[in-house]
Amino acid sequence: MFHDAGCMTQRKKAAKVPAAPNAFDYAHKHPREIVWMSQNTNHIPVSDVIDKAILKAVRDKEYNLYPRSGGIFGLCDVVKDHIELPKDYRVLLTNGGIEATYILNRALLKKGDEVICTDPSFMPIHHQVSISGGKLVEIPIYRKPWKLTPDWIRKSITKKTTTILLIDPINPLGTAYTRPEIKEICEIAEEHDLLIVDDVTYRDFSMPVPTYKYVPDRTVAVYTFSKQCGLAGMRIGALAAPPHLMERMMPYNTNVLSVNILAQRAALAAMERIDAWLPALRKQLLVNQRIIKDSVDSVKGCFLPVYPSRTNMFAVDIGKTGANPDLVQDMMLYDHNVFVRSGNYVSKNFGKNFIRVSFSVTEEGAERFAEAFPKVIAKLRK
Repeated sequence: MFHDAGCMTQRKKAAKVPAAPNAFDYAHKHPREIVWMSQNTNHIPVSDVIDKAILKAVRDKEYNLYPRSGGIFGLCDVVKDHIELPKDYRVLLTNGGIEATYILNRALLKKGDEVICTDPSFMPIHHQVSISGGKLVEIPIYRKPWKLTPDWIRKSITKKTTTILLIDPINPLGTAYTRPEIKEICEIAEEHDLLIVDDVTYRDFSMPVPTYKYVPDRTVAVYTFSKQCGLAGMRIGALAAPPHLMERMMPYNTNVLSVNILAQRAALAAMERIDAWLPALRKQLLVNQRIIKDSVDSVKGCFLPVYPSRTNMFAVDIGKTGANPDLVQDMMLYDHNVFVRSGNYVSKNFGKNFIRVSFSVTEEGAERFAEAFPKVIAKLRK
């Protein structure tokens, strides 16, 4: 991560821990001391039904059996109902949303296929496109309106374009697409015979309009229980598509014996009660957003490109301060036990300008960020 001696020297002076231990190793060795704002995971308690379902499955020793290949009864149906999938869509449970995107990229891309996507973005998906033989067409969106526009998409289409990767709302900017924008993007897909990968990982924080409302025959949807339900460590997600696309993807599914049974029980319990706990979660996120915004606004040269965020994260622009986002990440972690993420993780070209800050933490956690952030920027400002 550090490429020159001057940067390394600055880091040694900036942080308590010398010579750059791995940030995640450090955080996992001190899990109860850390405010986890680095991975968009949810640390706000949502419902005790999750723990009860897991413990019951353990007591019943369900882990002695391979799970039903189609998942436990009811879970896929709950997913279909909750994210309002078309009736004919098939749902495949996966080891987190990241496995869902892996399966679809390996199955649906051939060498030379062009995929329209963004920078910033969730870069592991871009890696999957590359190893599947696809070519990335990364449209820069670290500029207003901080998301893809139909016009930018049109200008990027060639004879080799096959797919539009749409993460909605967007990681890391927190932007969401409007209904007219989604409708126009779907019209473009129809006009040019393109598939749309609609990654709805963060939909529960703002309920955007999915593309399968307009082009169900050419949409593959990705969903996860890691964020809103707080089940990141359980590794459970879902891939959804119309039958003709799911048939193309199934040969790449390695989960012929389904996914972790405890994760399935936790996900089903959470989703069956989501209407009871999701409103309180959203309310706390709004409080946390305000706490963080007040802190960022107090620091000269810093701002939030998107506010309010439609996800559970902000991109905090620090570009005018001259502070290195890698050093900001390290100093926040090692000196203040607040784990944020350098923008370099989610952007090739713009990562030096921002840090990503997840705010699905307790209010006390948001306040710890608010106290630490101005101090760190003051030390690293150039």
